[in-house]
Amino acid sequence: MAIPDYQSLMLPLLKLTSDKQEHAMRDVVERLASQFNLTSEERKELLPSGQQPIFDNRVAWAKTYLKKAGLLDAPRRALIVITERGLDVLGNNPSEINVRFLKQFPEFIEFQTAKREDETEGANQEDVAIQTPEESLELAYQRIRKALAQEVLNKVIQLPAAFFERLVVELLVRMGYGGSIKDAGKAIGGSGDEGIDGTIKEDKLGLDIIYIQAKRWQPGNLVGRPEIQKFVGALAGQGAKKGIFITTSSFTRDALDYVPRNETKIVLIDGEQLAQLMIDHNLGVAPQIAYEIKRLDNDYFGEE
Repeated sequence: MAIPDYQSLMLPLLKLTSDKQEHAMRDVVERLASQFNLTSEERKELLPSGQQPIFDNRVAWAKTYLKKAGLLDAPRRALIVITERGLDVLGNNPSEINVRFLKQFPEFIEFQTAKREDETEGANQEDVAIQTPEESLELAYQRIRKALAQEVLNKVIQLPAAFFERLVVELLVRMGYGGSIKDAGKAIGGSGDEGIDGTIKEDKLGLDIIYIQAKRWQPGNLVGRPEIQKFVGALAGQGAKKGIFITTSSFTRDALDYVPRNETKIVLIDGEQLAQLMIDHNLGVAPQIAYEIKRLDNDYFGEE
């Protein structure tokens, strides 16, 4: 089944604590995962940032909302226990517990007012209801990043081919290849030689050389297998074993599935990946606003 949203986890979570015992959050997560029959793949599914499993994040926020409403308490670090109010709620056999249900408690209303969750503008209210704050923030970030990547790619396509070749080399240098732009610039001097647009050192010591093919093509003009085979042939002509084929377009399935029979290793980077790498390494883009997500430092307060 699909990973349940955080509101769907509230009632099952509260019921797990109905024995009035302290429960470790790691055990609660495991028991809820088993209760919802989640697969190992679903348990491993991460937030867009890749920093935390989606299910763990949703359980944590279900706990937070129940705690803000006074239905759960956290006597010690990573432990939860049901409160008398929580027992009273379960005694009424609710069919579900969600944000609307929790609004009957003044403490939760105060929490919600501070968050101003109901005043989110331009957001689908149904999406807001099922997403945790981290998910909402990360999805918004991904939308902004995707739009920026498209802007970056459109700009790169409009620029001269020579600029694109320099851009590719600068990107690789920022990624840790080549040692310096000066060294890479010397290496690019033989552009266009037998299908090779440039070379770059694999490391700062220059122990190995990577050959580059850069195709500034329109998005609809896909790079096919023949182009990759030509590049492999050009590498063989140079006695090279490593190559990077970068395009502003994308690759056909045959091109992606092609594996050279010799020891040649080729990395294919399409337009979308190129734009994302440029964003990651601040090439052609400039930081505008930075947000920090912080958590309570229990060690500071001496909690075990």
